[in-house]
Amino acid sequence: MLSRFMSGSIRNLEREYNCTVRLLDDSEYTCTIQRDAKGQYLFDLICHHHNLLEKDYFGIRYVDPDKQRHWLGFTKCIAKQMKSQPPFTMCLRVKFYPPDPAALKEEITRYLVFLQIKRDLYHGRLLCKTSDAAMLAAYILQAEVGDYDPGKHPEGYSSKFQFFPKHSEKLERRISDIHKTELIGQTPEESELNFLQKAQELETYGVDPHPCKDVSGNPAFLAFTPFGFTVLQGNRRVHFLNWDEVTKLKFEAKTFHIYANQKEDKKIILTYFAPTPEACKHLWKCGVENQAFYKLDKSSQVRTVSSSNLFFKGSRFRYSGRVAKEVMEQRLVWYPVGAVLPSPTAQELYTSPSWRVKHTLAPLPTQQLQSFTVDIDRAGLSLLMCVTTRYSTQMAGLPDPDKAYSWTEKYAQ
Repeated sequence: MLSRFMSGSIRNLEREYNCTVRLLDDSEYTCTIQRDAKGQYLFDLICHHHNLLEKDYFGIRYVDPDKQRHWLGFTKCIAKQMKSQPPFTMCLRVKFYPPDPAALKEEITRYLVFLQIKRDLYHGRLLCKTSDAAMLAAYILQAEVGDYDPGKHPEGYSSKFQFFPKHSEKLERRISDIHKTELIGQTPEESELNFLQKAQELETYGVDPHPCKDVSGNPAFLAFTPFGFTVLQGNRRVHFLNWDEVTKLKFEAKTFHIYANQKEDKKIILTYFAPTPEACKHLWKCGVENQAFYKLDKSSQVRTVSSSNLFFKGSRFRYSGRVAKEVMEQRLVWYPVGAVLPSPTAQELYTSPSWRVKHTLAPLPTQQLQSFTVDIDRAGLSLLMCVTTRYSTQMAGLPDPDKAYSWTEKYAQ
């Protein structure tokens, strides 16, 4: 009853709260959201802020008062997931590393993944040989400062950048040598792409380590990558199971089990112990999500899984989202020649600047397939519709089947 007499500002405090998300470039995005807002709403705000379309690779991470990390659930209320009081602080991070970063279609996606892997290198998660480390750091240097210029880059100029937790003067000199002699002429975009391709070749690409102990009590780090399940001890990978080999992931209290079938029907069970039951549950949920994302062909194949061998016992969890194959094929949908989709109105385009549509052009003298994608960009009160057309590589009658044909048209608001 007393709530009717409370001031509007106090009532608003009950309904709204501030949330700060630390982005991959270390800047911060602060917003006010409704108390009943779900994780998807906040994630969409961040993606809109970045104009990010290939959003399936990313997630929002937060740490609870017990220092346990979590991924924000997009289908659940934010306030109910947090164990602390507002204002809330979270981080945008890469949740699912692209199996092939070079295949990413948007430059902003590649840049954000570049920032994440650069962060992994600095925090010691991307382990590699000294020669690989020098090459990766040199790509970062080229992306940051461009070509070496003696007038702008005095002796020791690379020491201003923090590439690793710690490194020797010898490694620093090697980084400078590569930058001065091997990377001349590379644009920032080219250097970032080369960095991603080099990182993707490493065993620890995509590793987000979970500290555990093996059955002998030895420290170990468990991780899920685009290619499978990995166990690291020291600076060495001691186990690797590709996703096709992993059959089940189970946990009970602090004990985590990985069931796998290897060659010649060899069945194995790996057992590890997490620091706390909460850490073990987080490890299991990460494993379930990664296995679904990278292993399945369609999101319709996702099933609810149980943490126990008895389905009615323990925790149950279901991955919600698209899988990697769907994400990579999202703009490879082909339509029969002659199929006509209605053109969007200017208002539809204006209210949805990240709108995408698949469409077909006029039929060619062959019954093959064709498709194009429409990219919308605001330009004052008008919209520029840039259409890129790519034909099937089997289409006959084209001088260059792999060539992209394009045209533009303006829609007035």
